[in-house]
Amino acid sequence: MARSDARTKLLMSTPAVGPIVALTYASAVDDTARFKSSKQTGPHFGLTPKRYQSGETDYSGRISKIGMPRARGALQAAHVMLTKPVKGCSQLKSWAMRIARRAGMSKAKVAWRGNSR
Repeated sequence: MARSDARTKLLMSTPAVGPIVALTYASAVDDTARFKSSKQTGPHFGLTPKRYQSGETDYSGRISKIGMPRARGALQAAHVMLTKPVKGCSQLKSWAMRIARRAGMSKAKVAWRGNSR
C-alpha cells in the first residue's frame, strides 16, 4: 500500500521513515491542501508549546500533546535522524542541527516533524 501512494513514497525517501510511519503520517494529514504551509502541520499533531499566562507571568512549557497521539508517536523518526548517524539526508540534518544549536534539540525535533511533509 505504501509503495502505491506518491505521498508515502516521498516520505519514505527520508532516512528513518519506513512504510508504517509514512502511512500513519499520510493518513493523519489526509489532504495537504488544507495546510497553507508545513508549519501548520505541527499544531495539527499537538506539537505546540503549552502557554501559562497569569498577570505578569507568561511562559511557554512543553508541547501540548493535543492532537493525534499515534501519529505523533510515529514521528519519532525526527529523534532518530537527529541523534543517530544517518546517510542520505545531509541538507535536512544540517538544517535541523542549525536549529538545535540556536534553540535546543527539543525544538529542532519539533521543527523537523512539522517540516518533513
